[in-house]
Amino acid sequence: MAFKVRKAVDPHVVMAEVVGTKQVTPNMMRVTLGGDELAQFTPIGYDQWFRLFLPRAGQDMLRLPTRASALWYAEYLTTPKTRRPWVRNYTVRAARPDLNEIDVDFVLHAGPDDEAEDAEHHSGPGADFAQVAEPGMRVGVLDQGVVYNPRHPHDWTLLVTEESGLPAVAGICESLPEEARGVAVIEVPTAGDKQEFRVPSGVELRWVVRSDGEDPHALPGQAALAELRDLDLTGLSGDVYAFAVGESALATGARRHLVGERGVPKAHVDFVGYWRHGRSAPG
Repeated sequence: MAFKVRKAVDPHVVMAEVVGTKQVTPNMMRVTLGGDELAQFTPIGYDQWFRLFLPRAGQDMLRLPTRASALWYAEYLTTPKTRRPWVRNYTVRAARPDLNEIDVDFVLHAGPDDEAEDAEHHSGPGADFAQVAEPGMRVGVLDQGVVYNPRHPHDWTLLVTEESGLPAVAGICESLPEEARGVAVIEVPTAGDKQEFRVPSGVELRWVVRSDGEDPHALPGQAALAELRDLDLTGLSGDVYAFAVGESALATGARRHLVGERGVPKAHVDFVGYWRHGRSAPG
């Protein structure tokens, strides 16, 4: 990521607990987190992201860093691994500050969670947590701000992702002004994984189904990248702000295509690889 995110508002490491869960599609589980300490979490919309601290198997309590600045990681590393929580990055899917609650969506299929574990062997700690989450289970949350950050005037928006970035793109669409124009391309594993959310009337939402079970080995993100390459964008005039997130090859491939083949200035394209197919996230 070669650009600055919009910083969090007064971030703190806070304790939250599971309030409820809901399987929203075959491959996505929504976990609602709540608690009094979430009053210190300031929702700012778009693709607001945070560090999620999860207990490891066998830990009798969740030990959280006490520092909220960049020093939290140094403190984390000095904690013996047997006492460290897992740390993963997730997006706020929805926030209800009046109730001190946030919703978090977890990818469940036999593949990586937001920060990938090896898809060919096992799911990651985030997906494992989502599948067993019960009311009262405790986690830690550290707000990190917003990644979607246009820094130039633009006439329309282009969003590209696969399921790991679906919560981010959905949050962005719900935060855009009603007069916004553009295209959002979202790849999902099956047709049943499409979701309903608010999209401005001038933004075309294009769902791409990866395989619908026909090819379980299809690489995530490649269908979205193919859709992007085939997009007819002649009806969208003026300057674009493009935002591609998700699997690393999708994010970098989208930028390469837009800059090299569409002539979009590099400064008008932001891209973030959330995970890399076949690579495990560090523990």
